[in-house]
Amino acid sequence: MFKNKKVVVVLPAYNAEKTLEKTYQEIPFDIVDDIVLVDDNSSDATIQKAKELHIKHIIKHEKNKGYGGNQKSCYRKALDLNADIVIMLHPDYQYTPQLIHAMTSIIGNRVYPVVFGSRILGNGALRGGMPLYKFIANRFLTFFQNVLLGEKLSEYHTGYRAFSKEVLMAVNFEVCDDDFIFDNEMVSQIFFKGFQIAEITCPTKYFEEASSINFSRSLKYGLGCLSVSLIFRLAKWKLIKSKLYQ
Repeated sequence: MFKNKKVVVVLPAYNAEKTLEKTYQEIPFDIVDDIVLVDDNSSDATIQKAKELHIKHIIKHEKNKGYGGNQKSCYRKALDLNADIVIMLHPDYQYTPQLIHAMTSIIGNRVYPVVFGSRILGNGALRGGMPLYKFIANRFLTFFQNVLLGEKLSEYHTGYRAFSKEVLMAVNFEVCDDDFIFDNEMVSQIFFKGFQIAEITCPTKYFEEASSINFSRSLKYGLGCLSVSLIFRLAKWKLIKSKLYQ
C-alpha cells in the first residue's frame, strides 16, 4: 500500500496464551511486514503459542520487566528491523487489529506521525464494558492532562498506538518508566518534541482474559499521570530540567 514503507506490529505480551491466536488471525498481513512478540516472563504458554503461530521475532524476558520495559524491547526490535511504521497492539484482544489499515494509512500518507485508537470517541469504552469508575477516572485525568499539556486528546490511556520511525527515534523512550506510567511519559515526550497525535474511534472489549490493573495500581497510575503532566508543564516553562525532555 505504501511504497518502501515497512510496517511492523509489536505485541507486548504477558500471559496472553488464550487470546494471542485470535488477535494474530485478525492482523492484516496484506500491509503488515513483520510481527514482534515480546513475552514479559509469562507464567502460561504464551511463547509456545507464538511459536505455533510461526511468529518470526519472539523475545522472552527472563524476568518480568513491567509494561514499559516490555514496550522498550518491542520498539528496539522494530527499529532494528528498519520499521517505518510501528503499531503497538495488545495481544489480549481488547483492541481490534482491524484498525491497523486506518492507522497505517494516516501515518503512511504523512497526515499525522502518531495515531491512537481512542476508546472514548463514540462511547466505545462503556459499550465495551469499561468499569464506570475507570471511565470517570479516565475523564478526570484526561481533562487535567489536556490543561497541563495544552492539548486536546480524547484520552491518554489507550494501549493502541501507532508511530512513525521518526517519532520513535526522536523521543528517548529508554528513560521512561518501566511500569504503566511509561505510556504517559512517552506521550508527553512526543508533544514536547512538537509532534501531533491523531485519534480514531476504537471499539474495545473488557472480559476475563483481557489485561487490567487493580484499584490500588490504578490509583498509583492516576497520580503518576498527573505528576508527569506537571513536570512537562514546568519543563516547558523552563522552570525545571527533566531527563524525559533532553
